[in-house]
Amino acid sequence: MWADFREHVILEDEAILVLNKPPGISVMGERHESDLVRLAADAGEELFPAHRIDKVTSGVILFAKNLPAHGALTRQFNKRTVEKSYLAVVSPGGLPETGHIDLPLSVGRKNRVRIAAPRETITETGGRWGVPASAVFDTVSTYPSQTSFTVRTQTPDRALLEAHPHTGRRHQIRVHLAWIGHPIVGDPLFEKHPEGRTYLHSWRLTFDHAGTRVTVEAPMPADFAR
Repeated sequence: MWADFREHVILEDEAILVLNKPPGISVMGERHESDLVRLAADAGEELFPAHRIDKVTSGVILFAKNLPAHGALTRQFNKRTVEKSYLAVVSPGGLPETGHIDLPLSVGRKNRVRIAAPRETITETGGRWGVPASAVFDTVSTYPSQTSFTVRTQTPDRALLEAHPHTGRRHQIRVHLAWIGHPIVGDPLFEKHPEGRTYLHSWRLTFDHAGTRVTVEAPMPADFAR
């Protein structure tokens, strides 16, 4: 029920609604199951997503309540003036304290997002991952994509990262981390039979609204710390 999701409101005014989305429900666009936009509409509330997070991802999601507000917000995402921070638990540990992943993406068979270069061409130097320009595929559309991260804590088996996607590609953080050898724990894109949730959380979002720079935050879920 939409009323249950509305219990997780982080910020709301006459133009926007920010929710702390639980994992397991899509923002919009599901054909055969419920999503947040459809549930809201069924309850008489029209919402326009300013961005997307994956069904398996929890945390901050920003909606506009009208089209003028939606236009103002989506322009910020398109211009990349919005600051996005995610929390992710990956396996294994052993990562540098900070890192930057600059790996272009493409879409392969069955609409799967992948790195737009052979895996063996990925190199890492001083915490920076990339591929030579000569290795990037030239037979498909490719999309420059950058993600930076900071390690908040780690063991040999696990690392808790704060990740910042500088571009907004579909599945970007999930694919970037997996292809450098540190997939997100519980990610069904890279685990055949994951148990429990996918440990990716939309933590903070900073954007301009009503003449003010606004930061909203969905607290780290308790199971991330465990």
